[in-house]
Amino acid sequence: MMALYIPIIGLAVAVFVLVFLVLRTRVHALIAMLAAASIAGISGGLTAVQTVDTISKGFGSTLGSIGIVIGLGVMMGRVLEVSGAAEQIAYSFIKWLGNKREEWALAITGYIVSIPIFVDSAFVILYPLVKTLAKKGKRNLLTLGVALAGGLILTHHAVPPTPGPLGVAAIFGVDIGAMMMAGLVLAIPCVIGVVIYARWLGNRYPDFEPENVEDEPEDLRAAHQRYLEDKEGKALPSLTLSLLPIVAPIVLIFINAVNNMLAKTEGMVWLSESLWGQMFAFLGSPIIALAISVLLAVYTLMPKVDKHETLERLEEGLQTAGIILLVTGAGGALGAVLRESGTGTLLAQHVANLPLTPVLIPFFIATLVRLIQGSGTVAMITAASISAPIVSQLPGVHMLAAAQAATMGALFFSYFNDSMFWVVNRMMGIKDVKLQMMVWSVPTTIAWAISLCGILLLDWIL
Repeated sequence: MMALYIPIIGLAVAVFVLVFLVLRTRVHALIAMLAAASIAGISGGLTAVQTVDTISKGFGSTLGSIGIVIGLGVMMGRVLEVSGAAEQIAYSFIKWLGNKREEWALAITGYIVSIPIFVDSAFVILYPLVKTLAKKGKRNLLTLGVALAGGLILTHHAVPPTPGPLGVAAIFGVDIGAMMMAGLVLAIPCVIGVVIYARWLGNRYPDFEPENVEDEPEDLRAAHQRYLEDKEGKALPSLTLSLLPIVAPIVLIFINAVNNMLAKTEGMVWLSESLWGQMFAFLGSPIIALAISVLLAVYTLMPKVDKHETLERLEEGLQTAGIILLVTGAGGALGAVLRESGTGTLLAQHVANLPLTPVLIPFFIATLVRLIQGSGTVAMITAASISAPIVSQLPGVHMLAAAQAATMGALFFSYFNDSMFWVVNRMMGIKDVKLQMMVWSVPTTIAWAISLCGILLLDWIL
């Protein structure tokens, strides 16, 4: 009997080693994940050679499906950053919604902008607009800042081509188009909840004034200075051109997803073989759709920028993608080891007897990992790696809902060990610890709780 539980004990040890290495040592998350995968493989009954082979195959298969997409996504995001497209989107929504609705405009802007742009960078770019609106419109800085940050963090967690949800989709074997659509829908009620909280927070602290931020960390000052240098003397692009690189791939991928769904229905099988179906199967594949998006961004948002500078901007984006690709691939390797060793199947047999809705397994694993080590991306990739081999063996679980559960569970209670916690609070000049948590830990937890209801509803519908 004891031998039957050795793989499970080995997995527990592997997770402990992973968390310990990330928290207590200078070992990078990539090496920590590889160490955890090695322990899980050998304790699960694989030989040393089989473990290494499975790690390599799992790493390669995960990146094979999303590596190019992540690279293209960060290239597009970099162009949107330096061109001023993000600011133009914000100004347009503020103009449309009018006075006293600036928080909604900023939340919608964040919801859109953070699909291709990294959340930390997006907040640094747009925060000066928050300060201007607060001063000129006599609005509370806390309300506007939290609304913007909330909109940013939600699509960053749930919607590809952001690297985290892309990696989760690959590990669960979920269609990226379906992942994108589900994430866009699930994020909406969460954004509404965060904005309502932001307005309450403004009423709770009506006289808030930011403290001296001269001691703002060097990395934030440098990032903001680089952005100002990029933008110096440049006119903002039009709203249409600003939105085009974001909307175009979403539309192409959505059309392909609808075609695939219709082709599975009786009487519509011919659709997949038709010229229309074949055309959008090509254009709507994530790689081609994102490649088109990058071309649109380069030629519409940076039409007068010379070739050398354009390539330099695109390569700057790629520099940020390297470590994300490696961590995502390592997460896929851990998942492959659990499947190959049979540990996932063994755990599934035990989990099936628990009084817990199976779709919540990745949700609560992501929640726990997020609370322990802080990074939302690492939390969702780790949760997907551990839970995908388990939930795939359980009846009545839709893998799309399970994948989104892993991304949304990683929203829980952002605090001191999360970089976004410090970006938001330091940019806004908040030094009081209680207020720091009110500003960012509480709204992320509200979004987490709302997303829990959304995940259960999505799983029930699917």
